[in-house]
Amino acid sequence: MNVKGEKPKCKITASRKLSLKILLLTRATEDLQRERQQRDEDKKKYLGDKLPPLQLSGKSMDELQNICKQLHAKVDVVDEERYDCEAKVSKHNKDIHELKLKVQDLGGKFKKPALRKVRVSADEMMRALLGSKHKGSMDLRANLKSVKKEDTDKVLTSEVGDWRKNVEAMSGMEGRKKMFDTGGAAQ
Repeated sequence: MNVKGEKPKCKITASRKLSLKILLLTRATEDLQRERQQRDEDKKKYLGDKLPPLQLSGKSMDELQNICKQLHAKVDVVDEERYDCEAKVSKHNKDIHELKLKVQDLGGKFKKPALRKVRVSADEMMRALLGSKHKGSMDLRANLKSVKKEDTDKVLTSEVGDWRKNVEAMSGMEGRKKMFDTGGAAQ
């Protein structure tokens, strides 16, 4: 690169580029023709292996019917194989499509929009959810229970007593049941 960061100019002339493109295209067409010929030869070879030439002259009607039945059986087998191959190909194509979608999703092409904070009161939220069924206002603070502060000393003395008195009453499963019953009621 130059000092200024410019790319060096291409040293191939336009006519040279054109001749190279023409050479590449001719070579590509020759390769395609060779591939077609190779496929045709492979197809003929495969069919020659799978289906030997039929000799129908001088055979009776029963032998010809047996040959037809064998040919039908072979056609059925080939159709089953073809169907299985097509099913596999379609399944693989679906899998490829799903994986492409996953790659696109993971690639981060889709940007998530920034979320805005929206302040909505409880009344507005209920109107949006219920529509015309919402009646009256919903004042959440009015529905809260008021808690009276009691003297903590009274609570502690009522709960704490002589522990020796309660040992026999709380022993066994009945005592534990009482403890849970009283504990659940206190809450």
